[in-house]
Amino acid sequence: MTATLTVAPEHVARRPLPSPGGVVGQCLRQIRFEITNYVRHGDTLVFTFGFPIIMLAIFTSAFASQGTIPNPDGLGAGLSVGAYFLPGMVAAGVLLSGVQNLAIDIAHEKSDGRLRRWGGTPMSPFVYFVGKIGQVVVTATVQTVLLLLVARFALGIALPSTAAKWLTFGWVWVVGLAASTLLGIALSSVPRSGKSASAVVLPITLVLQFISGVYLQFYGLPTWMQNLASAFPLKWLAQGMRAAFLPDGFQQLEVGQSWNLGQVAIALGIWLVVGLVLSRLTFRWIRRNA
Repeated sequence: MTATLTVAPEHVARRPLPSPGGVVGQCLRQIRFEITNYVRHGDTLVFTFGFPIIMLAIFTSAFASQGTIPNPDGLGAGLSVGAYFLPGMVAAGVLLSGVQNLAIDIAHEKSDGRLRRWGGTPMSPFVYFVGKIGQVVVTATVQTVLLLLVARFALGIALPSTAAKWLTFGWVWVVGLAASTLLGIALSSVPRSGKSASAVVLPITLVLQFISGVYLQFYGLPTWMQNLASAFPLKWLAQGMRAAFLPDGFQQLEVGQSWNLGQVAIALGIWLVVGLVLSRLTFRWIRRNA
């Protein structure tokens, strides 16, 4: 004969549920914590903010002697090499802020036990994610603004001159950053330890940058490489940025001779959903094999 012990509902220990105002306060504190922790790591800060700027400066200086890239429709004076590659650098910066930084950062937090400790506190995963997302939004915004300021005032690259172009830049940047953030959370489950995180994540982001038209002219890549890049979000993010920054005549160099912003929106939207689903399926406070 066995006895069943029944515990009254009022005596069951439950995680405290903060009030709505408390949740907002927790989220703001977590965002501040994540940003403060981020800026304390000087190497990460310099790489994230400085790498796109340095690469743009190198491209602008190294290829200055080649003159301008002529406008395919024959109108205007064409573009400098730096002006042509600026959209790709902006897209790469979004990828670095979202996918690369989050994947490596969260993998380290899993490996050194911080997620295990936080999992035993009343802090909910929602607050944790809001902190990470807030940090990415702030750092990506600062990075993009710095890149555009350097491009305009240090390298003499013209920025979009119409409201329609800036609107295109805005929605592509927002959707691209959202997708990159969620994919970064999902990718953090791949490295088996914090030490291997950089070795796993960096090659992925670097290869994507080369095949997606960031460092190479996309129209000059082999067809098979263009098709491969089209399966990943960075290609569409870079294409959307080119639509925002380049004269409309340059859309003749794109696949289908069009910016195809509708397909850009669909592709980035699909990757946003994929990132959301994968992050929900793979994220754990404590690793399964821990």
